[in-house]
Amino acid sequence: MHNHQNHNHQEHNHTEGHCGCHHSHGKTQHGCSSEKKDHAAPKEHAQAHEHGANCCSTGDTADPDEESDRLAAAPPSGSQRFSWKVAGMDCPSCAKKIENAVTAIPGVDSARVLFATEKLVVDAQSDISLRIQDAVKQAGFTLLGAQAAAEKAAAPQGSRFGEFGPLLLLAALMAVSWALDSLNPAWGRIAFIATTLVGLAPVAAKALRLIRSGTPFAIETLMSVAAIGALFIGATAEAAMVLLLFMVGELLESYAANRARRGVTALMALVPEDALLLQGTERRRVPVAGLRPGDVIEIAPGGRLPADAELLNPFASFDESALTGESVPVERQQGEKVAAGSLSVDQAAQMKVISEPGKNAIDRILQLIEEAEERRAPIERFLDRFSRYYTPAIMLLAVAVILAPPLLFSQPWDTWIYRGLTLLLIGCPCALVISTPAAITSGLAAATRRGALIKGGAALEQLGQVQTIAFDKTGTLTEGKPTVTDVLPIGGIGEQRLLTLAAAVEAGSHHPLAQAIINRAAQYGAELPPAQARRALAGVGVEGTVDGKTLLISAPGKLAPGLLGGTWQSQVEALESAGKTAVVVLEDGAPIGLLALRDTLRSDAKQAIAELNALGIRGVMLTGDNPRAAAAIAGELGLDYRAGLLPEDKVKAVTELSELRPTAMIGDGINDAPAMKASSIGIAMGSGTDVALETADAALTHNRLLGVAEMIRISRATHANIRQNITIALGLKGVFLVTSLMGLTGLWLAVLADSGATALVTANALRLLQKRS
Repeated sequence: MHNHQNHNHQEHNHTEGHCGCHHSHGKTQHGCSSEKKDHAAPKEHAQAHEHGANCCSTGDTADPDEESDRLAAAPPSGSQRFSWKVAGMDCPSCAKKIENAVTAIPGVDSARVLFATEKLVVDAQSDISLRIQDAVKQAGFTLLGAQAAAEKAAAPQGSRFGEFGPLLLLAALMAVSWALDSLNPAWGRIAFIATTLVGLAPVAAKALRLIRSGTPFAIETLMSVAAIGALFIGATAEAAMVLLLFMVGELLESYAANRARRGVTALMALVPEDALLLQGTERRRVPVAGLRPGDVIEIAPGGRLPADAELLNPFASFDESALTGESVPVERQQGEKVAAGSLSVDQAAQMKVISEPGKNAIDRILQLIEEAEERRAPIERFLDRFSRYYTPAIMLLAVAVILAPPLLFSQPWDTWIYRGLTLLLIGCPCALVISTPAAITSGLAAATRRGALIKGGAALEQLGQVQTIAFDKTGTLTEGKPTVTDVLPIGGIGEQRLLTLAAAVEAGSHHPLAQAIINRAAQYGAELPPAQARRALAGVGVEGTVDGKTLLISAPGKLAPGLLGGTWQSQVEALESAGKTAVVVLEDGAPIGLLALRDTLRSDAKQAIAELNALGIRGVMLTGDNPRAAAAIAGELGLDYRAGLLPEDKVKAVTELSELRPTAMIGDGINDAPAMKASSIGIAMGSGTDVALETADAALTHNRLLGVAEMIRISRATHANIRQNITIALGLKGVFLVTSLMGLTGLWLAVLADSGATALVTANALRLLQKRS
């Protein structure tokens, strides 16, 4: 990336994440809607961002065969998008129940529930909000508008009786029933029937609602059938125990869901509700949603930044750990950008807002989390499809167990009805269904804590399979802040004049090499002459006209043979062998000087490569820089390398590597985006361009290369965890299936096995959240 072929003189305007109704994306919007007339195709992704997508209708689409990309698809022509906060979800299967209920409403084009952020997103031809709310209520859940969600979040935590009340009541009734049974079995039997009916009422009511809303094979249905069946055959104590254990299992799932969502909730809480706006000598508190780019705000020591902003003070320290995972405060200089959610450490800081409402760093991460939830791992999609057929199959098998022995072999009905009901409960897929999403959610949360944003289960799974990593050089392996080390005029031109002409042509470019030349020229204090007709020449350099003469800044290898004399060619080779990047300045086709620049390696680059080697991962450096400079950097890091590459060459190289073994591409520039897309998985440095960050499947928000090895370790640990969870879920079911058919275990043990398996896989998944040093 050192080579001038990578210049980009167009500023990319990233405006995604803003809702047309001007609500903050971090907050839930009720009735937030937008009409979308057209949208960009996948290959026009970057262009779509420049024209400004919004949170209600994003234009990022991908392979239509991947159900993981449903969220990214824009609503159909003429459709509107609505979103609500959902209350009452305990597990990912709840999300499916809500989707089924809403999709069945005429006029709804699509409905999806984002479990991590508790959000329902609906595309509909017209405003049918009331019908949607009724359908969700019928399914047993509640939709909250923006105001209700905010009030709920701000409300103090009251008594936990509302949450644990039904369970405590049922447990108390069970205790009374057992006491009565020990004194008088007849009274005990009546008490157990009453206890069962009390516990069954809400479960059966929810089962009926779910059947009407399009989810007939829910766990509530299985529990209702089993409890009613147990009553009919006289197993009253076990019928009551089934419902008690079911309630315990539901609370465990709710706890797991809340733990998994805690990181997202904490992220939302990073942005304060109001800000101190400075207008001349006046200071006043304003809602954060009212801030606009250019507003000047003041952050008190210990206060959090409500928007992305530029520092106006000479310097200030900020704690950015909530966003980057870095525990040490970072000192920012005047003019540097600071992300929303950062905490001012030591002084009151005056900042200039640079982000629109709903477009700050926190909103961006929340949006990526929502999109990530749709990019599910292949194993998760498989288990989801499997469970759709598994539950009806278990119900049919249970019916066969109940009917076949009595009808074919004259076995007693009571015995086989009991065993069939036990089988029905053992077959409940809860533990199996939650085994994968619980682990993946925990794995994604663990990665986020360490400053790595992984966009979904599919990316998390792919990371663990990576065997080769292709690195861009500038801004990835190096700091991306090169400095001019040598200024060598050719002929009678002076150093100052040479640098001034070169900087005039480079003016306006954000490329690191261009910035280095401009900064060095600024040391002389001379004003830059105006340059006309500036343009980047792909694979060559940059060209412009100054004082009527055509100036070209070019890579030496792109010049016609013999244009540089033997002495100067030797000089170029010596500079490049020292690991420097040489560029030639030409005036009207004649060389007038050489400039040499050198970038420094990232402080953690060597350690990062060593850790990847320890994981059995091979590294390759891909760069547009010259082979000699590339060899010097690669030799220092112990990497293979390919040099002198154009962006299309990087794509070809990554494609070739991916054909041999799973390959990740790490970069930070616009020119790296195509190669990231061509790789098995793309990883962006947090300091990179918007295009690179959007194209990538994962991003290092803390901008540390050591995070790559951490991500891969988390991915591998997550998939080991998934295998353990599936083994636990299926293993327990297999054991109790055999013992139940043999008559060794009964109804209450069947539920205990299911609830126990759910608790075990949940606890196992939560191990991934444990902090590692």
